[in-house]
Amino acid sequence: MKIYTDGACRGNPGIAAIGIVILDQGKIIAEHKECIGKATNNRAEYRAIIKALELGTKFTKKVSIFSDSELVVRQLSGKYKIKADKLRALATLVKEQEKFYDEVTYTHRPRTNEFIQRADELANEALDREY
Repeated sequence: MKIYTDGACRGNPGIAAIGIVILDQGKIIAEHKECIGKATNNRAEYRAIIKALELGTKFTKKVSIFSDSELVVRQLSGKYKIKADKLRALATLVKEQEKFYDEVTYTHRPRTNEFIQRADELANEALDREY
């Protein structure tokens, strides 16, 4: 199973939202969007992954998470240290969600990826509802 995520905010920090696209065998089987309150962009990216992992347990025990945030992907993959306390707390929540899976991988995808673009659209739709 593949899950594409995006976090967005208007202002940094500002009102924030997440978008998630869940695929199985290349077909979209679920989408999710929601506002998450005030956050920075990096915190929104983490929150999108946390929610994706929560949603994914309904479908699979092995998941590949894709994000356009190179920073978050590298932090969760252990390539970068997490220096900010608020991000470290969110990373701890991610690791707690990982316990429900046999395997979780994180991969960076550029903003040009069609499913990252769809996740971005969903996040912006959620933001538009708030304004």
